[in-house]
Amino acid sequence: MTALRNLSAGRALLVGVAASAAMTGLIWLLGGRLQGIELLPDQGASWYYWKLPDPTLWTRLSAWLGYAAHQIAFWWLIHYAQTRVRRYTGGLHPVNVAALAVNTAFIALHVLQTHLFYDGLAQDVSIFSSQGSVILLLVAVLLMENRRRGLFLGRPAPLGRAVVDFARRYHGYLFSWAAVYTFWYHPAEATSGHLIGFFYMFLLLLQGSLFLTRAHTNRWWTFTLEAMVAVHGTLVAVMSSGPDGAWPMFLFGFLGVFVITQMHGLGLSAAVRWVLAACYAGAAMLVYGLRGELGAAASEAVRIPAIEYVLVGVLALLLWLGLRAAALFRRPAPAPGPAPDPSAAPQDAPRAR
Repeated sequence: MTALRNLSAGRALLVGVAASAAMTGLIWLLGGRLQGIELLPDQGASWYYWKLPDPTLWTRLSAWLGYAAHQIAFWWLIHYAQTRVRRYTGGLHPVNVAALAVNTAFIALHVLQTHLFYDGLAQDVSIFSSQGSVILLLVAVLLMENRRRGLFLGRPAPLGRAVVDFARRYHGYLFSWAAVYTFWYHPAEATSGHLIGFFYMFLLLLQGSLFLTRAHTNRWWTFTLEAMVAVHGTLVAVMSSGPDGAWPMFLFGFLGVFVITQMHGLGLSAAVRWVLAACYAGAAMLVYGLRGELGAAASEAVRIPAIEYVLVGVLALLLWLGLRAAALFRRPAPAPGPAPDPSAAPQDAPRAR
């Protein structure tokens, strides 16, 4: 514990990335023990394959209680940091060390729970809830970074300051939910898709654990977390549908967000950004041309960016409505006027003759 507290935030980040890789490797090493579990046949895109055919009360409780304890503990640490610490530092606060320990312990618990009971939260909730939680996280980042890097080619969207400030102040609760929920959604399986996803979730949990440190706001690190969804989405698409599948939509869709928004917050010169945009357009035309689908390039490449930017507007509107409703409830009632003097005659009383 003392050694961790003496680490700089930057070194703690590097150690955390290495630990995330090690924990992913542990899941891979233990994966052979799960190969004998019989699962139902795949039933399409809305079906999550890795869940028991006959769940029991204990398999369900093991996942939900573990998730609930992990989520509550992480939320409490965020609340403690915001209300008791409230300052950024180049090193680690004691609460950062506690957050790293809590997340490591619950990762180990979920791996153990998988090997004892197997099921994750997927047994009871839709696969789209897991995917949607990560999409919501990415959309919230676009909203939060609007003032710093803009939303469209370096130009900010007209989002209210109160909305952005609220998102920046309380995003930790949303981001921790997205990471913890998605982590407990899946059993600790060792397929290539699971391993890539778990490594990504571990990095998000690491980022959440480093709140109120300089590493938490390092723009290259936060960009790396955003950009990893392109790697994850593309590789999972290739693994699930092969080289002829829909992987270009994910690759060029998420890279489109990079060209339109993300690269403008990295301090790159205009020349470098033009070169990156040209490389993106050339690569998209080459890939779709080789697939004989050049006509579909534009429609597929803009699909994911269009969805994300629409969701930014929806999220901003919902936050604005919530803030307006909260302001109405907080508005004080008008102060009562002075109490009437019982000795004074009413103004409309008839005068004595």
